[in-house]
Order: sequence, then C-alpha cells, then structure tokens
Amino acid sequence: MDQLLDIAMIIVSIALVASIVLQSKGAGLGGLTGGDTGGVFSARRGIERTLFRVTIILSLIFFGLAIYTVYVTG
Repeated sequence: MDQLLDIAMIIVSIALVASIVLQSKGAGLGGLTGGDTGGVFSARRGIERTLFRVTIILSLIFFGLAIYTVYVTG
C-alpha cells in the first residue's frame, strides 16, 4: 500500500509541475522568475481555463494524497 501511494504521489507531482510550467509558458521568461506580466486580472478562455482548472484539481489531489500518506504511515 505504501508503494502504491508513493507511486501515485510521484505521478501526480510530475503532472502538477508540467501543468504549472505549461501555464507559465505563455507568460515568457519574466513570468518564470516572478516578473510582472501585467495581466493579473485577465480573463482565461479556452485551453487556459482548462489548464487552470486541471492545475487546481491536481493540487487538491496532491494535497489529499500527502495527508492520506501521513495518516496511513504515521
């Protein structure tokens, strides 16, 4: 069971990192380093909205898996 949780955490973390990198790809190099992109309140449409929601879902899954892993092993 512990190995399954570890593998799930690795897969979800890789997917989460990929979705975050894909989101910041459109912001340019300044967005990766924390620079101002000038569009904080811009509307997300199409694939940007989908990627944003996928990132939120993946972060919730990652957080849930982390809590559950601590509960099971500790």
